[in-house]
Amino acid sequence: MSLSWPTLPAVPPLASPADATAAGKIPPRHYVKPFVYDNGESKSLHFTIGELQSRMVMRRPWRLEVDYTRTMMGFLLFKPAPLHIGMIGLGGGSLAKFCYRQLPGSQMTVLEINPHVIALRHEFQIPDDDERFRVIAADGALFVQTETPGFDVLLVDGFDHEGQPAALCSQRFYDDCFAALPDGGVLVVNLHYDHPDYPVLADRISRSFSGHAVEVLSGEQSNSIVFAAKGQAISPRNMSLSKSLSGLDEEARQQLKSELVRIAWQMKTLDDGDHA
Repeated sequence: MSLSWPTLPAVPPLASPADATAAGKIPPRHYVKPFVYDNGESKSLHFTIGELQSRMVMRRPWRLEVDYTRTMMGFLLFKPAPLHIGMIGLGGGSLAKFCYRQLPGSQMTVLEINPHVIALRHEFQIPDDDERFRVIAADGALFVQTETPGFDVLLVDGFDHEGQPAALCSQRFYDDCFAALPDGGVLVVNLHYDHPDYPVLADRISRSFSGHAVEVLSGEQSNSIVFAAKGQAISPRNMSLSKSLSGLDEEARQQLKSELVRIAWQMKTLDDGDHA
């Protein structure tokens, strides 16, 4: 399959917040440096000791070790072979690594605002940029507002030391996500289910997508993943578990099968009037 990148302004690798500002992609602000906890078998990324951002088992760096990341891969039920995946929030790169390995026909553009996070990409065995994968130091909200990336799937998992930035959960942002997707494109948003503003944020996504949105709790029920489709209702009638898993290797199929079944089962209780 021949793939070509959309036309985007060149952005050099950034080593510091000052460099990022000079490139015109990230507004001046203070970026908190995360830390890595290494117990000899796994590495985890933290801004504070009580808040886990990402975890990697070193002998299996491609696996999805945190439950909500497996739930976010539920987009395979709607888009089993996306041509272009966008991600806002690199973190420890769990989703980026998994998609890069398991979806070789997909281009991937990862947007990360914190240069200290990008600086840890090799610590977490995130692939180098190549012809179909790249990490851009950019403000994700500004990027989807000003560029025309044409993502088939857009994964939003952007958090900092204070939680989810306001710029990544405003009505304007979700409207811009809608505009950044083609008809049939899918937005996937990770939200903290127990946050007091959760109902407001889920409602904003639904409003931007004309009610074509579905909320799915992660297995541990601390996160809720909102799936929203542009131009069409999310319906279990359009899902195929076999197609969703067909492009994955055996280990990935075993890891995701039960989660995709759980998501599809939850959606079987929905009809076209319940997607708001």
